[in-house]
Amino acid sequence: MLTAVGTARPGVSAAAARRAARKVLKRAVPLGLAVYFIPVVLAVYAAFGLADYLRNRGKTFASLDRYFFGNGFFTWMLSPFNLLVDVLCLPYRNRGVYQPADLPQDHREEIAALIDAARRHDLVGQLRGKLGGTKRAMIFFKWYGKNVDASVSIPEYHRPFRYVKTVGVSVFNTRASTGRHYGPLRLTLRVLYNVNDVTGPGAYIEVGDRVHRWRDGKLFVFDDTHQHQSCNQTDEVRYCLFVDILRPSPVSRVLGAMVAAVRVGMSRVNAMFYKHWTFIK
Repeated sequence: MLTAVGTARPGVSAAAARRAARKVLKRAVPLGLAVYFIPVVLAVYAAFGLADYLRNRGKTFASLDRYFFGNGFFTWMLSPFNLLVDVLCLPYRNRGVYQPADLPQDHREEIAALIDAARRHDLVGQLRGKLGGTKRAMIFFKWYGKNVDASVSIPEYHRPFRYVKTVGVSVFNTRASTGRHYGPLRLTLRVLYNVNDVTGPGAYIEVGDRVHRWRDGKLFVFDDTHQHQSCNQTDEVRYCLFVDILRPSPVSRVLGAMVAAVRVGMSRVNAMFYKHWTFIK
């Protein structure tokens, strides 16, 4: 940061001051242009975005900045659509973080089938050794309803599901974490299941002000358009089923059709959301 006369404040390096100035300009210039050229559109989007952001718990200035100007930008741009999806899902209220009992029986049965298949086919054993020195890796069996060829054989993951749309496994090596981020779309819920037994308290997921440690429970279901972060600050490798399941809704077929349409569009930008991951083929 700079003083009024443009001199770096004591204790702040010139490089840090330049980075801060670039950060301010990066936000101020497009915002100023939007205020000048499309003030009404900006005002409407700001209102939708603020309503959407306020669903988060544990709100801070950093999380607000991240939502509007950081990796939550696409979540903000999609906020009118996401809020519409919330309405389409009524009377199933968006809980943010879900208990298994909050889901309909059919949803729970499909999740249970995925967990059972992981155990019967020794999913962790098949994946062990494929990570190498990679910090974070992902393997997909199904992505937005379409089957994906994988080197690990779990035939049940390729069967048709009514509600499950994405099936994968996220693998965190020791001392690996993601940054805090927002998912873009609210058509599905994220289901994570810690397949192996991780005993250390440093393996957890944080959603808003809620921290879930994998040693305390293997299953965690949440709306990933809330700010979240996954951490494995232990000496154990963490293997989690990574599942997207349709949100409970009286119009599930409509949501399913939307997911299929999203798959076509997302195929072009998928690499952007997973650019810090290594994919296991």
